[in-house]
Amino acid sequence: MIYLSPPHMSGKELEYIKRVFDSNYIAPVGEFLDRFEKSVSNYVKSSYALAVVNATSAIHLALRVLGITDGDKVAVSTFTFIGGVNPILYQNAEPVFIDSDEYWQMDLNLLEDALKKEKPKAVIVAHLYGQVGRIEEIAYLCKKYGAFLIEDAAESLGAKYKDKFAGTFGDIGVYSFNGNKLLTTSGGGVMVSDNEEWIKKAKFLSTQAKEDYPWYEHETYGYNYRMSNVLAAIGAAQMEVVEERIKRKREIFEIYKTHLGGTAEFMPEIKNSRGNRWLTTALFDKDPLKIQEVLFKNEIESRPLWKPMHLQPLFKNAKSYLNGKSEGYFKKGLCLPSGTAMSDEEVEKVAKIIKEA
Repeated sequence: MIYLSPPHMSGKELEYIKRVFDSNYIAPVGEFLDRFEKSVSNYVKSSYALAVVNATSAIHLALRVLGITDGDKVAVSTFTFIGGVNPILYQNAEPVFIDSDEYWQMDLNLLEDALKKEKPKAVIVAHLYGQVGRIEEIAYLCKKYGAFLIEDAAESLGAKYKDKFAGTFGDIGVYSFNGNKLLTTSGGGVMVSDNEEWIKKAKFLSTQAKEDYPWYEHETYGYNYRMSNVLAAIGAAQMEVVEERIKRKREIFEIYKTHLGGTAEFMPEIKNSRGNRWLTTALFDKDPLKIQEVLFKNEIESRPLWKPMHLQPLFKNAKSYLNGKSEGYFKKGLCLPSGTAMSDEEVEKVAKIIKEA
């Protein structure tokens, strides 16, 4: 089976895990937890990093430390995975969905309309499928209208705009290390920020909000969100090959584009940016679900693009600022196998079957 985006180990993960077991620090504390956080913050050039159980929990912590609470509005990309939206509900806040532009990212004009009319307290922008949105302009609009900016860069570790990394333009950035991402810790997420107090507060909340007493004292409620030292050891090994993985993802994209250029329309890259091409994604004139069926019969995994959040039954009553683009992408799009251990021949095989389909 050729899978969509399976884990790809660097070769050092077991060595580092053995060191964790030898030290007996397998809980959410230890050498590799510190090392993993430092490797992420150093790589993206952010002052502080916090490793937690997944990117959804990182977004939840971000909303909590920024004071998003009951009745607050949060503008958020509609064309995204629900893990970046659910935390708004955890805080009893209200999502306001923003449609996509020609780059499949959050539309600037619709965002400004929402900022004017809804006055959201925060904006969560998703950097989709390893690409970067118009983040400089989005950050400018957030400052202009007084909204916090959270960058959901779950899919976009290593993506850059003008040599500045996705996740570092706003107040807080979030990366995913889930099993299918560019790098993995099995399950995991990292929050980054240049604001030390926010990271300290998020760390406090991620470890059950235990006050500094000899006994367990709690003045507020927290969560069991901290990453374990075992998973951080995997992450530390993965971070050593981050640029290699991005290079291979981009090579895979170019092979697909070469073989399917006349058959599919590929997700564009914003000028002056470098995406990590986490998944090669494309639009087809033919029904993508039928292409998916043919691929599956040939033991090849693929996946439709994200169904926009404003179309989800859960959010049928939510406010949305729409232009129809995300619905069009969803109806025509497919994610293609993009695992970094794929050979050129395997990528070409997938492309050939798609053309035949």
